[in-house]
Amino acid sequence: MPPLPPSTSPLPRIVTYYQTHHDDAGNPISVLPLITQPGIALTHVILAAIHINEHPDKITLNNHHPSDPRFLTLWAEMRVLQASGIKVLGMLGGAAKGSYQRLDADEDQFERYYGPVRDMLREHGLDGLDLDVEEEMSLGGVVRLIDRLRSDFGPNFIITLAPVAMALLDFTKNLSGFDYEALEVMRGRDIAWYNTQFYCGWGDFSNPLMYDYMIRKGWPPEKIVVGLITNPANGGGFVSWNPLGMVLTTLRGRYSKFGGVMGWEYFNSMPGGTERPWEWAREMTKLLRGHLLTQPAAPPVNAATKPKEESPLKKNEIDPDAPGGKDTQVPAQFEYFTDSSDDEQ
Repeated sequence: MPPLPPSTSPLPRIVTYYQTHHDDAGNPISVLPLITQPGIALTHVILAAIHINEHPDKITLNNHHPSDPRFLTLWAEMRVLQASGIKVLGMLGGAAKGSYQRLDADEDQFERYYGPVRDMLREHGLDGLDLDVEEEMSLGGVVRLIDRLRSDFGPNFIITLAPVAMALLDFTKNLSGFDYEALEVMRGRDIAWYNTQFYCGWGDFSNPLMYDYMIRKGWPPEKIVVGLITNPANGGGFVSWNPLGMVLTTLRGRYSKFGGVMGWEYFNSMPGGTERPWEWAREMTKLLRGHLLTQPAAPPVNAATKPKEESPLKKNEIDPDAPGGKDTQVPAQFEYFTDSSDDEQ
C-alpha cells in the first residue's frame, strides 16, 4: 500500500461523494482503491444519502435502513478508510424532500426526527455530517440543527453544507430557503466548509471568474470547496480535463488557502469510468496534493549535524476538519444512474 497523507491533511481538500454503492448486478462498488492505488491523497468521503422519512425511526441510506445487510461491506470499508486517515461524513438530504421540513418544526417534532439520525451517526462512528438542504428551511432551523450537532458530537465533528454556487453570490438564487451569508455570520465558526456546486446550471467552473467573485465578495477561500461533476452522465456542467486543469492550477497558485475540490460522484468518475473510478482522485492529487506524495526523506541526524528547521508544509499546516467552514449543495434534479430509486438525490 502506498504511503498515506496524515489525517490532519493540509489544504487543498479532495472530497468525493459516494452514493451509488452497488452495480447493476447488486455487487458492492468498492472505495478501497482510493487507499490501495498509488498516487492518491484523498482527504474526505461523503456517504450519501441519509433520508428522514415520515416515521422517525425509519431513516434510510438511499432506499434501505442503514442496518440493512446490503451495507455490511460498505460499513466495513468506511472503517478501513478512517483507519487510513480519510475522514468519512454522512450526507443528509438531497433532492428527496422532506428531511429538513421534518426538522424545521417545533422542539418536540425536532427531537423525534433528529434522534434517530444522531444515533446512526454515533453507531457508525462517522466523522461529520454534510447538510444538503434542497428544500425550504428557515435560518433558525438550520442554526438549531448545527448547534445540536456541535453539542452532541463535540468540537472535532465536521459540519459542512452543500449550497449551489449561485447561493454564495446571490441569496435569492438557492435551493435552501435561508441566506448562506447570514448563516456564515451566525455560525461560520462551526461550519468547516461549503461543498459548492458549480454545475447543473448553478455555477460555471470552465474559468476562474465565478470563484474569484466569491472571494471578492468576502468568502474565505479555505471554506469554498469547488463541486464538480465527475462524469457528463451525472449532470450538466462537466468540465473537460484540459480547461479544468488550467483553472485549478490558476486558483491553486492565486490562493494559498484554496479550499479544494469535491466530485459528484465516485462510482463512474472520469477518466477511468465505472471500471477505474479512483482515477479521478489520482488526477486531482496530481493537480492539488502531489507534493504530499513526493516529499524527500529527511537526512540522517547525528551529533555534528544541526537539526533542520521544521518544513514550511508542517508549519503552515491547516486542519480542514476544525469547525468553521462550509458545505455544498447538491444540484437540481437530473437523471443519472444510481443503485437507488428516484426518491434520492
